[in-house]
Formats: sequence, structure tokens, C-alpha cells
Amino acid sequence: MTASTPRPLPLTTWQKFKRLKRGYYSFNILIILIVLSCFAELIFNSKALFVSYQDEWYWPVFSPAIEGKQFGLDYEYETNYRQLKKYFAQQGQSTDSNNFVILPLVPYNATEVDLNNGVYPPHPPSVATQHYLGTDTIGRDVLVRLVYGFRIAIFFALTLLVVEYVIGVFIGCFMGFRGGLFDLFFQRIIEIWSNIPFLYIVMIMSSLITPGFWSLVMIMALFGWMSMTWYMRSASYKEANRDYVVAAQMMGASNFRIIYKHIIPNTVSTIITFVPFSVAGGITALTALDFLSFGLPAPAPSWGELLKQGVDNLEYPWIISSVVIALSFVLMLVTFIGEAIREIFDPKHKIYYE
Repeated sequence: MTASTPRPLPLTTWQKFKRLKRGYYSFNILIILIVLSCFAELIFNSKALFVSYQDEWYWPVFSPAIEGKQFGLDYEYETNYRQLKKYFAQQGQSTDSNNFVILPLVPYNATEVDLNNGVYPPHPPSVATQHYLGTDTIGRDVLVRLVYGFRIAIFFALTLLVVEYVIGVFIGCFMGFRGGLFDLFFQRIIEIWSNIPFLYIVMIMSSLITPGFWSLVMIMALFGWMSMTWYMRSASYKEANRDYVVAAQMMGASNFRIIYKHIIPNTVSTIITFVPFSVAGGITALTALDFLSFGLPAPAPSWGELLKQGVDNLEYPWIISSVVIALSFVLMLVTFIGEAIREIFDPKHKIYYE
């Protein structure tokens, strides 16, 4: 580079991230999976998307349960739309009826037990029955439970992440910024709290109450906020002596304003680099609790519960192979994203415009 040649400008954070192909593509794939899981009821559902019957239109997937007698079937409980589709097909062969049913891609829900014409489950993968990954030991579709289980796991991890970071970031910032007795008091609290056996607490709570999504988030957040607190304490302790903090104090800014407006934005790289790994930790933690039967109660779709079924029934390899591949794939995506983010905020790693 000659003296007259201008120095290339550094890339923005997003442009750096796009240059790291493995992390960028992993991020896009994960976002697509999350969006698809949010609309899982339109793809994986025992309710029909649309029914045309006697020149009237019905949208069962968006409406409460519709009784079978509403469509000419001989029962009063909720319509079996796979059966209704066969019934309309038989009618169409004998008459000029224009009744029809549009089913989702996989016409099963996460808790439906399919006996497959009386054959005892589990059923192996089959295109004919539309159980593309087979069923579990009681006849529930494995693919559907994987999709709904992924949605629960990823939103559990994201919710846990927000709760832990809100607590950990603010306590850590105040510890590093205030110091003194406040810092010493919370150091002793963290040391004592971190020695409490987490699994025992979960076992006790599970015996007293039926664990649910929010109760598990709160229990895990009580023990998960401490790691981020230590990182933020160290970062805030360093930032507290910067000139911009001293200037803000001289101008009369409150401690909360200094932390919220100045210290946290300048330590955001510490927070962001740990986000993907915290998400991975949340997914594996929920899976482990469900595997040990201390997580979400049945019949909630769960990767841990499927994994336990697979381990207990190795003679049905499609169960354990499906959940292991799905779990490994998602954790791999999250890890690649985390590696890319860490590389972006590495001060020794510079990427410039070509």
C-alpha cells in the first residue's frame, strides 16, 4: 500500500458477520426454523386447513372443535379430518359432490395417538401413513413432536436468556461500578447461592408442584444469573474508571443513568458474545430435565422425553436417531453463530473492505 493509497475502511459489525459464511448461514437457517415452528399448526396438525361442505366453507385450524355430525359423520366429538377426507372421496366417487378437505402436510398433532388400524405402536417411518419419521412408543408422530419440541425448547432458552441477563447484567454492573460493601455483599451471596445443588432443588419443586414453562424458567433463572454477573462485574469495574464515566459523574448523572446509558452500551460486546452459548445451554438444560422426568409434564412435546424413549427402546432406532440428529443440528447452528459473533468482537481480528 503506497502513501497515496487510502487505507481501506473497516467493515460494520453486520458486514463482518456476513463475511463469516458459516456463522451467517447458520443464523439464517436457525431463523427460518424458528419462523416455521411459529406456524407449525399450519404444517403439522390433525385439524384441516380448509373444508368445503355443502357449499359452505370451514377453517378448522383457526376455529374451535367442530363435531363430526356437522359434516355428516356419525359421532358428536371433534371431527377426524383424515377420516372425513376419505368419506368425501367415497361420496365423490358415487355422486357429483364437491365436498373436499385440505389437510396440512403432516396431518397429525403432537399429542395424537395413531393406532394405525389396530397395529400396536411404535410404527416405523412410512410415507403411506404420513409418519415420515415413524411414531414413538405410544403412537405419536415423531416428526411432529420434534417440531413442537423445538419451538418449546428455543423459546424456553430465549426467555431464560432474557430473565438471566436482565438480572445478571444489572447486578454485575452495580457490583463493578459501586464496589465497596455492595460488591462484597453480593460476592458472598453468589458464593453461597452457587453451592446450592440445583438438581436437588428441581427435584423438590417437582414433587411439590407440577412444573410448567414459566415455573421452570423461574427456577433455572434463580441459579443461572450468576455467571453473567461475574463477567459484567469485571467489565464494569474496568469501565468505571474511564474518563466518560468520571465526566458523567461530574455532570450530576445518577448511578442508574451512568450504568444504563454509558457502561452497558460500552460492554455490549461482552453480553452479545455469550448469547448463543447461553441459548445452547438453555436448550440442553431443558432437554436434560425432561430426560430425567423433572421437566415439562406429559403430554407436552419434548426432545428430552423423546430421547428417553429412544434410550429405553434401542430396538426402534428411528426414535433416538431422529432426536439426536435434530438436537445435534440445532446446537451446531447455535455454536457456529456463537463462534462468528466472538470473532467479530475480537479486537485482534480486523476485516476491511477489499
